[in-house]
Amino acid sequence: MALTQSSNLGTSSSLFTLKSFLIWSFTLAVCLLVVGFPLVVLMATVAFLLSMVLQSVMPVSAVLLVAGSVIGFNVLAVLIGASMLTLKGIHPHEVKWLSWLHGEADDIDTSVYAACPLTCDTEPKF
Repeated sequence: MALTQSSNLGTSSSLFTLKSFLIWSFTLAVCLLVVGFPLVVLMATVAFLLSMVLQSVMPVSAVLLVAGSVIGFNVLAVLIGASMLTLKGIHPHEVKWLSWLHGEADDIDTSVYAACPLTCDTEPKF
């Protein structure tokens, strides 16, 4: 009985760790694409210039080499960041600024429309 319970605990812990790693991978990839857009543009510019320089040395595979290394660097950075956050034990639900990830609404920001002071207190007439 004790062996079964400890096995379930290990499986549950590994699934929780895997879930945390996958959520961190998704979150960091989205943040890289959305928030890091200027960084992506800068990387694309450097990659373009590097492929032009390498084109004279190896004309067939310069673009493939540069594009593959830039994409590989981005994927590796996201996976290393996700694994570091997972190994530190930080779960995405514990991070305050990730409320958009798990569907919690921010009650601090309320919308006030310009016409509301004129129309909010009146009842519609039918």
